[in-house]
Amino acid sequence: MSGLSVLIPVYNRNVTALVLALQAQAPDWDGPVEIMCLDDGSREEERLPNRQLAALPGICYQELPHNVGRAAIRNRLASTARHEWLLLLDNDSLLPDSHFLARYSAARAQAPVLVGGTTYERTAPRLPELHLRWLYGRQREARPASVRQHAPHGQLTLNNMLVQADVFRRFGLDEQLTRYGHEDTKFGWLLREAGIAVRHLDNPVLHDGLEPATVFLRKSHQAVRNLALLYRAEGLGSDTKLLKAALQLRRWGLAEAVRAAFRLRQMRVRHNLLSKHPSLRQLDALKLYWILTELAK
Repeated sequence: MSGLSVLIPVYNRNVTALVLALQAQAPDWDGPVEIMCLDDGSREEERLPNRQLAALPGICYQELPHNVGRAAIRNRLASTARHEWLLLLDNDSLLPDSHFLARYSAARAQAPVLVGGTTYERTAPRLPELHLRWLYGRQREARPASVRQHAPHGQLTLNNMLVQADVFRRFGLDEQLTRYGHEDTKFGWLLREAGIAVRHLDNPVLHDGLEPATVFLRKSHQAVRNLALLYRAEGLGSDTKLLKAALQLRRWGLAEAVRAAFRLRQMRVRHNLLSKHPSLRQLDALKLYWILTELAK
């Protein structure tokens, strides 16, 4: 029997519901299960409800004195995990039903890396400021396994990924990417270069942590900066849609003209993205402007 270590980085989020749901399903995994929660420098008031988890069987809850970042926190969790399989989950995930771990247990022979996917509520959130994140999730992230499998390494996400522990520790996550975004992108590239198979499953978690549009735009900008950093430092990312489009514009000598044209309507685009009816095409245009600006530095 091979054991499972569930790794949950915690940051300013009550994870009690997620942990209790996982604990209830632990018998469905054919082997021992541990659930590891590591708080990454959350506010004291946010830590209080999670501390009760330390008293529950099969659960390890610990706290770091200061924030170390998205990549480093997962690397730390993986370094102390005891079992052969690691299940990486974000702290704003909820399980879709009572068979989540059973589906992973049945599928683990298919590949050393399995990605279950993410889903979102069908109905739009009541608050207008959450519409952009919800729309992006529904249209860009909530893809069935059959679609994600067309580009298995490029569609890899760290949230809801089941991976053999030795595979994860062999590559780890790039802790130089201290801002939000593209830790999973680089991890997927490394797996592809090493010829390690990735299998996508229809076993999604529900994303329960919609950020306001202002926060989502800030994180999206950080992710674009990380993509530019990976490209400049390591030549990675030229096969992503965003960077591919930017490099094509540079080859055509149109990059500066596009940037200048976008600057004239930047405020109008932002107004749309913060509205109740945001356009993802406008978001794409804003990201293109950001990446062209990064490449021009």
